[in-house]
Amino acid sequence: MFAERTVPQEVKVLVAKMNKGTDQSNDWGLGFGLSLTNSNPRLYWRASEGKVVFFDGKRDNGTFEVGKVDQLWFRYEIADKELLAQASLDGQQWRTVGHLPLKSGDKIQLVRVGKMDPNGGNKDGKASTKEGRSKIEGFWAYGDFPSQFAGDLSSKLAYMKNITVQVHYDLYDDMPIFSKWITVQNQSDREIVVNSFKSEQLAVFEPESSVDHRSRWLYPNITVETDYTFGGMSDEIVYSSSLEWKKDPLYTTQVHYDRETPCLLEVAPKMGPEQQVDAGGEFASYRVWELLNDSWERERKSLGYRKMLRSMAPWATENPILMHVRSSDNESVKKAIDQASEVGFEMVIMTFWSGFNAEDDSPENLKRMKELADYAHSKGIELGGYSLLASRHIDAKNDVVLPEGMHPRFGSSPCIESEWGQAYFKKLYNVYESSGLGVFEHDGSYPGDWCYSTDHPGHHNEKDSQWNQFKRITDFYKWCREKGIYLNIPDMYFLNGGNKVGMGYREANWSLPRAQQEIVERQNIFDGTWAKAPSMGWMFVPLVEYQGGGKEATIEPLKDHLPHYEQRLANLFGAGVQACYRGPQLYDSPETKNVVAKWVNFYKKHREVLDSDIIHVRRPDGMDYDAILHVNPAGKEKGLLMIYNPLDEAIKRKIKVNLYYTGLTGNAQVVEQDQNSSIIPLNAASEAIFEVNIPAKSQTWFVIK
Repeated sequence: MFAERTVPQEVKVLVAKMNKGTDQSNDWGLGFGLSLTNSNPRLYWRASEGKVVFFDGKRDNGTFEVGKVDQLWFRYEIADKELLAQASLDGQQWRTVGHLPLKSGDKIQLVRVGKMDPNGGNKDGKASTKEGRSKIEGFWAYGDFPSQFAGDLSSKLAYMKNITVQVHYDLYDDMPIFSKWITVQNQSDREIVVNSFKSEQLAVFEPESSVDHRSRWLYPNITVETDYTFGGMSDEIVYSSSLEWKKDPLYTTQVHYDRETPCLLEVAPKMGPEQQVDAGGEFASYRVWELLNDSWERERKSLGYRKMLRSMAPWATENPILMHVRSSDNESVKKAIDQASEVGFEMVIMTFWSGFNAEDDSPENLKRMKELADYAHSKGIELGGYSLLASRHIDAKNDVVLPEGMHPRFGSSPCIESEWGQAYFKKLYNVYESSGLGVFEHDGSYPGDWCYSTDHPGHHNEKDSQWNQFKRITDFYKWCREKGIYLNIPDMYFLNGGNKVGMGYREANWSLPRAQQEIVERQNIFDGTWAKAPSMGWMFVPLVEYQGGGKEATIEPLKDHLPHYEQRLANLFGAGVQACYRGPQLYDSPETKNVVAKWVNFYKKHREVLDSDIIHVRRPDGMDYDAILHVNPAGKEKGLLMIYNPLDEAIKRKIKVNLYYTGLTGNAQVVEQDQNSSIIPLNAASEAIFEVNIPAKSQTWFVIK
């Protein structure tokens, strides 16, 4: 490889890094050469001899024995009317190989890096070995500010001598993940403003060969996550908030004809942050986590992402059994608490439209909430409530202000750095601190809206509005995490304290006839658990009518639709997924109570494995069986296989299931429905055959040990 470049006259230092590859020349070979006004000096790497030679334009004038190494750094420096030629094994410790006195007016005209002949051309010299391939790994040029700007810039940037920018990395044991962020320390005697930053620029090769234009690109096989995300439940929202795959103009050998392959990862906010850093203060960017996948296989990539989130946000593994009580009066709430305690539920949330008001911090309401929370605690239940933030209108003074043609993410939204927004969070702190409530469901969480107002007390303009609003809400979520307050948030706030998001469903589906809800529910769980562990997403069970559908869509009276109610319980607890059971009661008869308690007890008995990762066996389609496999190789129960029969007739099947992720080999002990135990063999691919007989509209399960 050979490259030639002109350089500005202000350049004072030139550095090149080279890898010898298969080059074994012992004459001229690899080189780093200059074309000066009056001479043509060169540094040569004689790879087969293990040494570097400096040629001053007339003769060899210095050597450096480097030994049998694969890569070297070379450096030229113009200092005190002479050229210093240096080499290094590590880019840190430099050895001067030779020097050349410079004549008056001697300037660098060209730089040549790579293969060179004795005349500086792009060929090998008289090599006694076969030709080989080498690689230029880097080239850098350093110098003073251009003379016409130097004085002005020097005065403007003098305070930068007391500004320290640090790049931080976290590496994780047993996981191919690293985290990165930057801090800016202001050790000067004046304030500074961090207008913008890029905390990561990662150039990688393209994962596909596309010469022509593509409407949808395949991104490099790296899973990227940040803790600066908002506006949705999907991990994909990071692309709209805090990172982007961009085209790389320096990647000139890519396949795409117009060089538009998105293969340069940049981590930066879309606007701002425009943050003031006082003298002696510090600014920290948000963090990025990068998971290096070893496969394109969907399940394996998904398992890696789920493990990353569980490791970075372990509170996402909390999976309490919860009810949504639809009325917040004392009698209704106490009834819900009593029933939840009787059947083994662990949490009650005063749901939307229940009358609970998280913004009511009057002494009377705080007293009532504390009495209810204390009553719940006496029954072993955590109690909490719901609040809506975004997607509502306050007034022109406090709403998000946007230019003509722009609209808030959720239609309408207050600015949470307005007077109203700051007062709203002050009330939330007060209500939860004073009452002892232990659950908070925050709907319409901050979606990332910029605000162009210049009158709101918490931000100056649009440039700092997103950063400041996000900090306001995540400071509250982190406070909740510190207090042990469980957070249901339908947005990706896991890395800032959120416990759970929606598993993924369309609310209108709960207005479908009951029989359709059964299969749709399992489809939503099957699809949602590609990117979430069971504990990370909630589902929804409308015990009473919700958004229409009439009697055909609702379960109340529960005792009159007990087979359907039991199927919903089997779907959810069999998947280890908790739902918001919304209604006035969990049971309305002894028979109903027994069914609810049966499935709660099943879940609690096998909780460790049911909360573990799901391997996707067969997606529900209503045409045949569907199945999911829970796996936990570190547990006593290595797996739990749930198989559902949606048909109106019994089925008998032989189902091949891959048990690789249980960690088992050879044989596995399986127990069907906690009763019949048997040993089944595994083939070399860790696959096992399960023979099943499932009654109509029912299910079975196997615990695998």
